[in-house]
Amino acid sequence: MSLLSASGLSVTLGGAPILANVSLAIARAEIVTIVGPNGSGKSTLLRALLGIQSLTAGSVSRQPGLRIGYVPQRLHIDRPMPITARRFLSLPKRCSDDEATAVLLRCGVAGVEQRQLADLSGGQLQRVLLARALLNRPDMLVLDEPTQGLDQPGEAAFYQLIAEVRAETGAAVLLVSHDLHVVMAASDRVICLNGHVCCEGTPDVVRDAPEYRALFGFGTHGALALYRHDHDHTHGPGPTHEHGPGCGHDHGQDHDYPQTAANPQESYPHV
Repeated sequence: MSLLSASGLSVTLGGAPILANVSLAIARAEIVTIVGPNGSGKSTLLRALLGIQSLTAGSVSRQPGLRIGYVPQRLHIDRPMPITARRFLSLPKRCSDDEATAVLLRCGVAGVEQRQLADLSGGQLQRVLLARALLNRPDMLVLDEPTQGLDQPGEAAFYQLIAEVRAETGAAVLLVSHDLHVVMAASDRVICLNGHVCCEGTPDVVRDAPEYRALFGFGTHGALALYRHDHDHTHGPGPTHEHGPGCGHDHGQDHDYPQTAANPQESYPHV
């Protein structure tokens, strides 16, 4: 049984169609990532699924009693309004000091309890938002580009935490991300959106779908090109090994990385 599903979901804003006939279902303990270009309706879809955005057509169904933890893409804070991280964690439902300390530690921002939200860095604020979402002990986490403001090690730690939460609690994760290499490494299923569902499936299926490649410009005539990185060796300290068309390795696991046409051997980091 699905935790959450949508059927024929459509949204129109200011007379312009944003989403058309979107159907999907999210099952317990799966990580589903939505990808798409800017303006494709990703954030609008999340808001519609959460009931924040009204629908033009279609319906959304949620399992009775479903608890959702939501991390928005950004939180606008008025600097004149003082609110500490600790106070924020108790809105709207009060939590104990011990609960607040434990969840902030788990999210990598221990000790920020008495700091003003407006004084936190972007990365710290995103982690506090995640901490607040986890306090609800959610059946499902909904994350809208949650790693904004985090550096690469911070991104890796954030996604590792999400994977641990899923493993420990069985919570489903619905995630919007622009980090295609992360998506292909961390998702059970990928939905490619551009006002409608262009394609969906496992990362391997979506990676090879012509709709996905056309949408992101992958291919010999696009702005970006993909190469396949197959490997069974270990990446460790020492000189960087750049894999390009002339790599010559015959390896086991394969990855696709977006690369600039001007520099087809530009490397992208492993996650």
